[in-house]
Amino acid sequence: MTETFDSEKAAASAWFRQLRDDIVDRFEAIEAQHEIDAPCGAFTVTPTQRTAEDGSDAGGGLMSVMRGGRVFEKVGVNVSTVFGTLGARAQEAMAARKGIPGMRDDPRFWAAGISLVAHMQNPHCPAVHMNTRMFWTTHAWWFGGGSDLNPCIEYAQDTAQFHGVLESYCAAHGADIYPRYKAWADEYFYIPHRKRARGVGGIFYDDHCTGDWEKDFALTQDVGRAFLPAYAPLVEARLNQPWGAAERDAQLIHRGLYAEYNLLYDRGTKFGLETGHDPDAVLMSLPPLAKWT
Repeated sequence: MTETFDSEKAAASAWFRQLRDDIVDRFEAIEAQHEIDAPCGAFTVTPTQRTAEDGSDAGGGLMSVMRGGRVFEKVGVNVSTVFGTLGARAQEAMAARKGIPGMRDDPRFWAAGISLVAHMQNPHCPAVHMNTRMFWTTHAWWFGGGSDLNPCIEYAQDTAQFHGVLESYCAAHGADIYPRYKAWADEYFYIPHRKRARGVGGIFYDDHCTGDWEKDFALTQDVGRAFLPAYAPLVEARLNQPWGAAERDAQLIHRGLYAEYNLLYDRGTKFGLETGHDPDAVLMSLPPLAKWT
């Protein structure tokens, strides 16, 4: 692997930024269209900056967060492009997971991606997570990501709609992609200490590298493109559905599960904190309120 990957890195970074812009625009439009007697939410955009141990630039990104909206109680859509040298723990984790030789000899890395989590006002509107990313080292490159639906009140038709759209976007990349990555999501988004899934699943993949960068990038782009048509109609269909104290209680308890998972098991959270990224951006996924019984 050499620096000839500069153009691919630039293309991936630009794509994640464009996807971020598209999602932010759609979410703000949903906010504006929901005409209730409450302030219309808008994203606050904050640049993030990562600094290497020697004080040099190590990349950064944008943290875009909406709080207290009409529809979205808290939603974050973050993008970042970071680079530098992996620390000892990250080197060991990478070498163990991918079996990459030479990580300790040359631990340089580059990573870019988008990460989104939405927690909703109406408990009938499902929470959601989406992430796609590209990772590069001098020894290997790969893509990862996916999206999963996290309703506190489950509706079979919503689950079918979400999975159906994901499957349709994956179909162009091989008949095995959706079932394989759905099964991976079912395994990955499982909470062992609770012996249950954190939601109704979706797709998840990591370490995706066929050797054909254009082909693998196209899959990752379609995973990103699938997000809005899979999710936005569910929100729009349920944002006016009546709810009360019982539904709110169920929502807060379910958020506790989500927080437990992200703090204990999520790879992105662990990697972000271990590589010194802005902790507010890394922990953006946590809900604004949660409850444990």
